[in-house]
Amino acid sequence: MSNHGFFQILRTLNEHGVRYVLIGGLAAILWGSDYITKDVDVCYARDDENLKALVRALRSLDAHLRGWPEGVPEFIDERAFKLGDTMTFDTKYGPFDCLGKPSGTDGYSELVTHATSMNVEDGVPVLVASIDHIIHMKRTAGRPKDLSEVENLKVLKELRREMETTGETLPE
Repeated sequence: MSNHGFFQILRTLNEHGVRYVLIGGLAAILWGSDYITKDVDVCYARDDENLKALVRALRSLDAHLRGWPEGVPEFIDERAFKLGDTMTFDTKYGPFDCLGKPSGTDGYSELVTHATSMNVEDGVPVLVASIDHIIHMKRTAGRPKDLSEVENLKVLKELRREMETTGETLPE
């Protein structure tokens, strides 16, 4: 799965007016990490209007619940999101995970206050969780791959801080 597919997922969310913050591996990559990720992770706002927009976007992405048994009816609607917090999907552009309250956070309202707007492929605007929040979420999740990425992100954060004081910029 190329980053192009990832950006198509983000573009579709934007087209449907979904309020979200990009988290996980792709967010770390946008901050300069060399992390390898296989999916797009977002934290979504859980109000009714946003859930309706998210469900419309998921239909547009031809999303199906990951690991759902073949032949068993799927219910991807606002009610499902109200009953559950985290839902994982396979879409026509690749794996996509939706989290209401990622590990160690209070969810969208907390993450959005410190998120940074970045433009990705073809100028698609995306709100990206802060490095501090990504570090905290990965540390709280506690998976071995997350814990090693925490160390990389801490180095990146320090490098960015040093560059801000000297006026240097990170290479593309």
